[in-house]
Amino acid sequence: MDSAVNTEVKTPTDEPSVDERRRLIERVASSAHFRRSVRLRDFLLYVGGQSLKEGRAEIHEQEIGAKVFERGPSYDPSQDNIVRVNATELRKRIDLYFATDGAHEPLVLKIPRGGYKPVFHWRLPDDLTRPTPPTEIAPAEVAPSAPMVAERSTGRTAYLAWAGAAIVLAVACVILLRQNLTLRSSSAQWAGRPTVEAFWKDFVKGQQEVDIVLPDASVTMSAEITHQSMMLSDYLDHNYINQQEAASLSPDRVSDLTDIFSHSLVTLGDFHAAQQILALPPIAPSLRLVLARFYTADSIKRNSFVLLGGRKANPWMGLFEEQLNFRLAFDPQHNEAFVTNRHPQRGEMSSYAAWTDANDLTTGYCVVGYLPNPNRTGNVIMLAGTDSDTTNAAAEFLTSETSLAKFRNTLKVKKFPHFEVLLKTSRVSNTSLNTEVIAYRIHPENN
Repeated sequence: MDSAVNTEVKTPTDEPSVDERRRLIERVASSAHFRRSVRLRDFLLYVGGQSLKEGRAEIHEQEIGAKVFERGPSYDPSQDNIVRVNATELRKRIDLYFATDGAHEPLVLKIPRGGYKPVFHWRLPDDLTRPTPPTEIAPAEVAPSAPMVAERSTGRTAYLAWAGAAIVLAVACVILLRQNLTLRSSSAQWAGRPTVEAFWKDFVKGQQEVDIVLPDASVTMSAEITHQSMMLSDYLDHNYINQQEAASLSPDRVSDLTDIFSHSLVTLGDFHAAQQILALPPIAPSLRLVLARFYTADSIKRNSFVLLGGRKANPWMGLFEEQLNFRLAFDPQHNEAFVTNRHPQRGEMSSYAAWTDANDLTTGYCVVGYLPNPNRTGNVIMLAGTDSDTTNAAAEFLTSETSLAKFRNTLKVKKFPHFEVLLKTSRVSNTSLNTEVIAYRIHPENN
């Protein structure tokens, strides 16, 4: 494959040749941004190859589902959103390539929203700049579709980027915690939020300590590499790579996992969820922000606490899954998170998967669980979404007077019982537009 980049500056009106477009597609597909995702690379190569055919019209979702994702003749895109979900991720990685490794590329390709056929255009001379990293990358939410061995130099660069992101998030945590302490000493009150005040004070249950347990993005990355969920017992013993898994991995992969767990990583969406709770008026004398790997079984038994993220990122969630009707699950084959409904009632579905339409409107789902802690000395709140942004929407639901008051009216109660709620969210470009309750269960036996 010819990997040389043509440095001749073309005008916007020049039509790139078929060879120029083909070589560009191959360079993008062979870059580090696609090395860990065979399926996304196949997606790009297929639509890119089709776009090179003279007179080729728009490439349809049904065609991509069959050719790239091996869907059968009865495949219905309205029921299976695999192409739309992966197209969103594909566009992100293409943009990331041209912002970093491909910043010197004179020819650029894009897949416009609302379609799947790539378009090409020449950059203006002033646009050819040195590669600069994007300002926000959340690798914890990018899942490889096959266990491939990355080049060591590329892997090290990625993990250094992770380390830098972790440091930034740690500093942000300290700043927000200080802001929260300042709020405590000020005259901030619950004015205008009586329902929120009542809920959170009942949740605390007179506890002196309340913990917000952040999910561990390192566990998410490990699960995506090994295709195995981490057991809570291994997590507590810090046995992040057990012997059985290590035996099935290459030495480079084992080394990569060791590097991953040498850092404490949190995605921004999960951190924003914690921020909303931290911004509440004081709900306990001591409010702690702690990463899941540093939490303890004693605290689980003793304190009231908030668990953020699904079991894939926060193994502590496994302690409460049997009590929940709505559970967050993950399909590693299709790289999709979804919510299962163990006992559907009339009008409910058995599962709910996130999807994105042609206008980039993303529909996601999240679960809010409110149960007693194992020793019934306090309570636990569980917030888990199909991605970190929907987890953030779950936190927003519990800190919104409008949302909580409406839900309490639906329950027809004065005091909230233990419950679980399934929320449907919609957003465009990570901006939340709407959140609604589509199903709920109460747990009167636990109150």
